[in-house]
Amino acid sequence: MPEVVETAPGIRIQDPALHPIAEKVLDGRRLSLEDGNVLYRTPDIHAVCRLADVVRRRLHGRLAYYNINRHINYSNVCALSCSFCAFHRKRGQEGAYEMTVEEVRDAAVGAAEAGATEIHLVGGLHPWFKFDHYTTMLSTIREAAPSLHLKAFTAVEIVHLQRISKRGRDGLAGTMAVLADLHEAGLGSLPGGGAEVFDDRAHDTAWRGKIRGDQWLDVHRAAHELGLNSNATMLYGHVEGRRERLVHMDLLRRQQDHTLRNWAGTQGIATRPDTPDGEAGVLLTGPSDAYPGERLPMPGQAGLDTGYFQTIIPLPFFPDESGLERLPGPTGMENLRTLAIARLMLDNIPHAKTFWIMQTLGMSQLMLDAGADDLDGTVVWYDITHVGGSGTHQETTSNDLRRAAIEAGCIPVERDTLYRRVKRNGADWSLVDDSAAPPDVSPSIT
Repeated sequence: MPEVVETAPGIRIQDPALHPIAEKVLDGRRLSLEDGNVLYRTPDIHAVCRLADVVRRRLHGRLAYYNINRHINYSNVCALSCSFCAFHRKRGQEGAYEMTVEEVRDAAVGAAEAGATEIHLVGGLHPWFKFDHYTTMLSTIREAAPSLHLKAFTAVEIVHLQRISKRGRDGLAGTMAVLADLHEAGLGSLPGGGAEVFDDRAHDTAWRGKIRGDQWLDVHRAAHELGLNSNATMLYGHVEGRRERLVHMDLLRRQQDHTLRNWAGTQGIATRPDTPDGEAGVLLTGPSDAYPGERLPMPGQAGLDTGYFQTIIPLPFFPDESGLERLPGPTGMENLRTLAIARLMLDNIPHAKTFWIMQTLGMSQLMLDAGADDLDGTVVWYDITHVGGSGTHQETTSNDLRRAAIEAGCIPVERDTLYRRVKRNGADWSLVDDSAAPPDVSPSIT
């Protein structure tokens, strides 16, 4: 029998290779790519999850966030034909659809009347829609349902919009101009879709023609400079390897380091020179005494004049009906492990989301004990990818999400898109006053 070592209350480690990693986590030091390799190889997955739970509790206690939202996929007609994607269609092909601006507006109004705080608006790269079609969609929703936050258009769509607006050759300036026009029309933040895995080999195998990882990062960098927050995703379990996942995570945290460095200095957070690349890193996951000011960035805080990555969302690949349906896809244990490793590696991204549409609500409950603090939302309609056998109408209720959180031993907290707490009376809602006493989020390792 292997020796069991208890490094802290509740963390029992059987694999000696995890001992130095546990020390880093407890001390608040950054993990290296080699540490990530160990976390993927170890048979002691329970210890990996417990370490991720230490980080989750330091950041959020036992809070479990959710929101009331509505996904609108305005069209599945797409100029690309990525082999991993079962969503896209060509115009005239069976199953192809294009929502009119009026149909998008009506869906948004219905969501607002039902109490939603957010619209998540994405679609295929439509070959014939003009740029003003997209700004009109945003402005029409904003006019008809001004209470809704509009989280819209993946980085892939933004690059497409840059091209059709004739600013494709303007580089970062063109990206900034497109995002500024969209922001003026009503864009509130960017979703994290389209990142897939930042690896050229995987890119050329599964989605040749789609933007590469450096372009995705550039779009989000531009959004952050304009003050827009965004999410980050990683699609895994297809043609990539575990090492490519770790490199993907490292590229995200390097960019977040640069984004948050000024804010960290204003908050009195010491940047850590012991990061693997030798640059000063901004770690949010250390012991509480390392944070004399705010531990977590929120819009409007001193020193924060940009947007930032709010959350990491690992997304398992579903091969069904795609050009890669020969692949098995990731197992439940691989999903659990990858979520936990993402929480441990991405020490400067405040939130980790378990997207219940792709993880199932039952697995998401387990992930609340393995690093995740966010269940996402009620969704209603999700046409891009989903668990095999489920339809595109995928809806849960806020009561279901709250119950799932409570059963997992968490405190459910409704949030808006920017992670501000929401106070609700039926379909009517408002933001909680920042001066109000927050829920108890004190870390408790048991």
